Amino acid sequence: MSPLRRLLRYAAPYRGRFAVALAAMAAYGGASAWLAYLVKPIFDEVLIKQQSLSTVAWAILAAYLLKGLGSYASSYLMADVGQHVVLDLRNEMFRRTLGQSAAFFKSRSTGQLLSRLTNDIAQVQQVVSETVADLLRESMAVVGFAGLLFSYDAGLALVCLTGAPLVMYPLVKLGQRLRRTTKRSQEHLEHMSHVATEAFTGHRIVKAFGAEEREAARFGLAARALYRVNLAVTATVSVMPPVMEFLGGVAMATALWYGSREIGAGRLTEGEFTAFLAALFLMYGPLKKLSRVNANIQQSIAASQRIFELIDTRSEVPEAPGAPALPPLAQAIEFRDVSFEYEDARGKSALRHISFTVRAGQTAAIVGRSGAGKTSLVNLIPRFYDVTGGAILIDGTDITRVSLASLRGQIGMVTQDTVLFDDTVAANIAYGRPAATAAAIEAAARAARAHEFIAGLPQGYRTVIGERGQRLSGGQRQRLAIARAILSDAPILILDEATSALDSESEGLVQDALANLMKDRTSFVIAHRLSTIQRADVIIVLERGRVAEVGRHEELLAKPDGIYAALHAVQFAAPRRRAATAPAGKAGA
Repeated sequence: MSPLRRLLRYAAPYRGRFAVALAAMAAYGGASAWLAYLVKPIFDEVLIKQQSLSTVAWAILAAYLLKGLGSYASSYLMADVGQHVVLDLRNEMFRRTLGQSAAFFKSRSTGQLLSRLTNDIAQVQQVVSETVADLLRESMAVVGFAGLLFSYDAGLALVCLTGAPLVMYPLVKLGQRLRRTTKRSQEHLEHMSHVATEAFTGHRIVKAFGAEEREAARFGLAARALYRVNLAVTATVSVMPPVMEFLGGVAMATALWYGSREIGAGRLTEGEFTAFLAALFLMYGPLKKLSRVNANIQQSIAASQRIFELIDTRSEVPEAPGAPALPPLAQAIEFRDVSFEYEDARGKSALRHISFTVRAGQTAAIVGRSGAGKTSLVNLIPRFYDVTGGAILIDGTDITRVSLASLRGQIGMVTQDTVLFDDTVAANIAYGRPAATAAAIEAAARAARAHEFIAGLPQGYRTVIGERGQRLSGGQRQRLAIARAILSDAPILILDEATSALDSESEGLVQDALANLMKDRTSFVIAHRLSTIQRADVIIVLERGRVAEVGRHEELLAKPDGIYAALHAVQFAAPRRRAATAPAGKAGA
């Protein structure tokens, strides 16, 4: 299905308003032709014979009133339909985008996605709100004028309108060129949005390295590329109106030459010929508008293609139709010969033949060197990615066979990169349970050791914390994230280096909060600091995407040649070396 046809299908639920708008357009077209027709009695009766002045005057007023009402009603109703179409399209695009997998967001920048949601939609909005209305309204006016021309003199009408078919071929060719150029323009606009978003989100690093001028130069290059493409779009769009005007001039000159002969021969009256010229002159206004309508439609098609490309992108994490809900975890989570590789990894697996079982209520620590596959492993549990081999089972049920909502509803997450929203403290804590009471929110905050600092904020729980919680410290943000997880009361917990970026004081508070969070939950903990996971029920050591060792802290330390023992020795030897080499004054401080 063509993008334009598919776009117009979004108007189907509003066909009633569309039908009324069509009736208003027909009234507009008929009134336009009526005004041209009234030129004949003005010349033949009012001016020459001094008759029918009152009738013609009232007819002119009625025609203008009908034309105005038709124009207003059709414009308003078509704008209403168009805005509804854009609203539905934007909402569907947002839902489809948000429902994509982590791999989708990994391969696309935020600026690119926002550009499609805003700039491409804006391009479409113009065509569905205004251009389609202009196309139908002006087409009806052209039909009315053409009917009037043929009623006066069919031969003269044919002579005057011969230029119309000639202009169709360049219109089509220019339209195709315009569609390609507009697509390039949208791509350059997307790139410019990407550059700006990167610079704004990373503004502290930009300032720290004095890179403001460098980033401004990057943005300037992207803006100049967009300027050049937009200029090409303008050049293409601006060609047609002069062509239409020239053809109109040719038609008027031809009509004047032919009409003077017909009047001389007595086959046309002065009023009929003047009305013919008036209708011809008035008709080229709508025709000129229609040439621009074609340009707008071509631009809209280019934007629609990009929108539907995004909407039609199939998620790499599909949900089976009618998938049942996952019952609450009761027994165990099993990784059964699990393998996984990223789409862009070119055959290099992130995880290979992983097998282990974690009983309900146990804490499993995932350790290993950087790049061993720790985060990849825990990202498979909530199906941010799907396994490429083997299966993950919860109480014996393959997680790919249950609904995503029921699976993720049983999982709470706290990560190193805490994600908070530009909302109140209370709304952030209640993000997983929007209907939670104020008492439940405060209880979660107390358990997360966050109530004390929240109470000291200017408006307490109603304080807005800024984008990504930038008005709070790192430790405060982490404790809010823990409070959010506590309130969600999920039986499965994933902690991905939740304390690695904190100072000692903040880490102590967060560790205390984490102890409350992990109580009676099945937890998967990734931590670089091995001191934080010594009490884990099972420690899984990864090496190059494989399970190298499994056991408790004491069991793994008892293997002097083991990977865990080596990691432990490196971490605990470093503080001893620093203490041994410190100056005497500092060592005794």
